[in-house]
This record gives sequence, structure tokens and C-alpha cells, in this order.
Amino acid sequence: MGSGLYQVDFTKADRPRTWKYSARYYIDIVKQNGFPAGEDELPLYGHFRDDMMWSTATASYQIEGAWRADGKGLSIWDTFAHTPLRVSNDDTGDVACDSYHKPDEDVRMLQNLGVGFYRFSISWSRVLPDGTTAHVNEPGLRYYEYLVDALLSSNSTLPQITLFHWDLPQALQDVGGWENDTIVERFTQYADLMFSRLGHKVKHWITINEPYIFTNIGHGYGAAAPGISFRPGTLPYIVGHNLLKAHAEAWHLYNSTYRPSQKGIISITLNSDWRAFRGLVINTVLSQFQLGWFAHPIFVGDYSELMKTTIRNRSLELVCGRVWAGLGCGSVWVWVGLGVAVCGCGRGLAEVDVLLCSRGTGTVVDRAWLDSGSGWLKVTPFGFRRILKFIKENYGNPPIIVTENGVSQRQMDLNDTLRQHYYTEYINQALKAYLLDGVDIRGYTAWSLMDNLEWATGFAEQFGLYFVNRSDPKLTRTPKVSVQTFSTIIRCNGFPDPKSGHECLKPQPEGTSPASVHF
Repeated sequence: MGSGLYQVDFTKADRPRTWKYSARYYIDIVKQNGFPAGEDELPLYGHFRDDMMWSTATASYQIEGAWRADGKGLSIWDTFAHTPLRVSNDDTGDVACDSYHKPDEDVRMLQNLGVGFYRFSISWSRVLPDGTTAHVNEPGLRYYEYLVDALLSSNSTLPQITLFHWDLPQALQDVGGWENDTIVERFTQYADLMFSRLGHKVKHWITINEPYIFTNIGHGYGAAAPGISFRPGTLPYIVGHNLLKAHAEAWHLYNSTYRPSQKGIISITLNSDWRAFRGLVINTVLSQFQLGWFAHPIFVGDYSELMKTTIRNRSLELVCGRVWAGLGCGSVWVWVGLGVAVCGCGRGLAEVDVLLCSRGTGTVVDRAWLDSGSGWLKVTPFGFRRILKFIKENYGNPPIIVTENGVSQRQMDLNDTLRQHYYTEYINQALKAYLLDGVDIRGYTAWSLMDNLEWATGFAEQFGLYFVNRSDPKLTRTPKVSVQTFSTIIRCNGFPDPKSGHECLKPQPEGTSPASVHF
């Protein structure tokens, strides 16, 4: 079997022994009396830029509830969740966290957390029930006006609005959704309405959240709304193409019509995993089929040649050609939503991807990585720094605001040790990227403010800094200990040396500790 630390040559009478690498490795363990921290694990003490944007995030369908209140139209997620066997435990967003009726509680939670920004999304069908500007639902729009005013009046939290976080009006899906290229004009009209009604108070806009996830999971796997899976080799590319065009139209509309007077910033949130690659070719292919799918057209103006050639050679349809002259180029801010899926890309031991035949690669999971409450999400902080550095090196070091990053658990535990560890380690890796690698990091957003409907997995996977008690009709929110962890990092704007006795590290006065407040 050859299981020894030394190799023995049994063909020779004197049986000579030869060291194996494992013997030398074991000697090092004995000398060190264990495993010393590697470079990736050693903490870095220091601070982010003085104007670092600290934020937390939610999405409309995941928290608002009130699914038919005050004239709201149906969204594709309303339809999807009400279809049997689509969402775990048949959970729906009908009530969710009831944030539609609790905006003041949400704002108090944000104040208690200490963030300077709150990223939330507009429910397109709440303000435009049929998806078009033919009828504006004023009660729905007033909810967002009230939320924005409440945030601004708190004197501590500024709104960051996402226009599309996956809950397309069902009326638009009924006429083809994002496959129908008329969606580009519909989205632009919707964006125009929001800019005109809220833009004088809102200075941070995101057009579309994580188009890779929406196209691939919703139109390839069919595991998310709208639940289409019968054309995985073509439909995701058509949908992705129209998402890019819609982003471009909205960006140029804001830039030419609204930015001169409103003086805000606008971009798109892209997500990406980091993988420990076995070869440079796999590295390039996987990156360009995920982050590069949308980043390349935005930064360069066209899909990458590698992506087009790979797909063309595999006889799959890609709506290609030049996407848009200068598509989003020149945007002052590029918000890169690294999302909850940063590194640890596996969905089981081997990833079976609907795009596998397109890109010609697969992935496996290292079983040594720490698990989370989601089968696809592994805790690998080192990958966070690597993907930030990858963006810098491949796309000209754009300003980056991390618009989603967090970890899930399945058991209710207010002392959420895993989440405390996650934020400490991941944000410290972001600090390394900023201070050591020169990555232009402008902000960090924790996902999520509270436990909510985690799409097709329902309420089982809990990403929240606040626990939402679903057995209580009032849906009471209670802070987890990770609120203290994240609040301290915000207060310190990074990680001062614990030996320094920095004021930000001292316990807060009695009664002001985040863990002492209930909503």
C-alpha cells in the first residue's frame, strides 16, 4: 500500500529507506507543535479610506411582503413561489419580513447597526403594476418615498437603490420578459420614472443586480423565477444581452438627463466566485464566462473573444456582435457585487452547470473549506482578496463598492459565531486588497440586514444580522452578536491593533449595545 513516511526499496537486500515529502511535512508539524497561520490567515491591522461606505442590503421581494397591497401587481417571484414544489417548504414572500408595513423599524435597525448607507431595491410591479408607465401606482411609490425620507431624516443612513433585483412584473414576463427586446425600452421608462421621482434625494443607483445569477439560474437551471430550463444553451445569452442593453440605456439616460442636476452615481452590480484553478486556461475560461460575461462588454464594449470563440466552436447560439458602443464606459463608479457566493463555488462535489458545454470546464469543492447554511457557499476568505485583485488587474482598477457579502446559517442562534468569523475574516481580506494590493475599494455591504426569504430555499437559510421571529405575528427582529462585530469594524473603519487600546474597540455604554435592542 505504501503508507509509510519512508519509502522502502524491497528489491535490494539492505532495504534502503528514502524520505517521502510527507515525512518532512510531519517533522515540520512536530517542530512547530501544530499548524502556524499562513499568510492568508494572519490579520492585517490598519484602516480603510476615510470616506469608506459601510452598508447593509436587502431586496424587495425578500423582505417587503404586502404582495397584493395598495394596487401592487404580480411579479414573476409571486408566480414562482405560488407554484407547488418551486420553493422549499412552499414558502412565499406574501408576508416575508413585512417591511412594507415596518419602514420605521427597518430604519431604527440600520441606525442601531451604525451603517452610513442602506441598499434596498424597488419592486417594479409595486410602482408599475403592469410593468409600463401607462399606470403609476402612487400608493406603492409613496412607500419608497417615505422610506427614503425616513433614511435621510435619520441623519446617518443614505439610500442606495437597486432598480431591478430579479422581481420582474409578471405582465412583462407574459409577453416574453427579458427575452423580448422591447424590455429594454420598458426598463428605461421605469428607470426614468424613478430618477424623476426620487433622484433629487437619492444619489446612489444600481441598475441591475447580478445579471449572471438571474440569467443562469432563472433561464438556464430554472431553479429561480421565471423558472425556464428548456433552452439552457441559448436563452441565458439572449436574456443577458438584453440586460446589458437595458443597463446601458438607463446609464446613459441618467448620465445625460439627470446627473448634471442630481449629481448622483449609477452603475451595475456584478457577482463573481473565486476558484483555486488547476490551470491558467481554466482560470481564464471560468472568469470570462462569469464575471467577464458582463464586465467585458461594460469595460471594453464587446464580449470577450475567448467567450465568443468558445461558444461558436461548440455550435451554440450567442447573440453577439458589438453590444453597445461604449456600453457603460466612463462610468465614474463600477459597483462590483461580489455577493454571497464569493469563492467556494461548488454545488455539491462536482458542479453540473447548464453552461458547462459552453465553457468546457467544471469545478469541484475542497472539502477542507468551512461549510455554511447553503450547500453552494463555502467560507474561503482568501478568495475574496484574490477576486478583488483580479478585477484590478483585468479591468483597470475601477472603484469598487462590494454590494453584497455574507454567510448563511440554518439554526437560529443569536450568538452567530460563524457570521462573526465570516465578517471579520472577509473584511480583513478586503483591507489587505486595499492596503497591500492597491485595489480601489470604496465601500462594503453586508448581506443581509435581516433573515428573509432566501429565494427558492425559502426561510431556511438565514443570512441576516437580525433574527426575524416568524412564530411571532409581529415578526419581532432581534440583533445577533454579529451586529456588534460588524458595528465595531464600522466604528473603527477597519482593524486597529488590539494592543493599541483604540477608543473604537472599547465596549459601548450600557443600554447602547446593539445586542440589547429589540424591534
